[in-house]
Amino acid sequence: MDSKHVEEKIEALLFYKVSPIAIGELAEVLSLTSDEVHIGLDALEQSLVGRGIQLMRSGNNVALATAPAASATIEKSRREELARDLGKAALETLAIVLYRAPVARSGIDYIRGVNSTFTLRNLLVRGLIERVPNPKDQRSYLYQPTIELLGHLGVTHIEELPEFATVQQELQTFEQGLIEETDA
Repeated sequence: MDSKHVEEKIEALLFYKVSPIAIGELAEVLSLTSDEVHIGLDALEQSLVGRGIQLMRSGNNVALATAPAASATIEKSRREELARDLGKAALETLAIVLYRAPVARSGIDYIRGVNSTFTLRNLLVRGLIERVPNPKDQRSYLYQPTIELLGHLGVTHIEELPEFATVQQELQTFEQGLIEETDA
């Protein structure tokens, strides 16, 4: 695979993942050596100079992030976004996180039937949910409500949410139905 294709594939994968990814995982997913990934990352970093996004490196992890020159624009957009009401997708996702926490993005996507990446980002930015490491898979995260959200809802324990046990049971029944449909 030529270096331009490597760069394009790395960029696409980082854009899709939204969150940091280990260089080893990039190599595995792209069927490349670590050296090839490093060369691709260097090329990507150079091609992004002077643009609105940049490549961020932290230890063995890499991610795409907005460039510092765009910070005022991003902050303005963020304030406008936070001022708007939550839409249907955000409320659905928030309900799933509240009643299934801690829950992986894949579990949220499975229940909703659509990709929830951008909705989760919106809820994270608003401080309504938080990401925590997944103890079963260090490459992924789980989502849970923030203490601030629980306080805003007037509950001290998540189990105090309205009809908590009933909703949990209904979600489990719904998920089981989806599994049975998939297996049929």
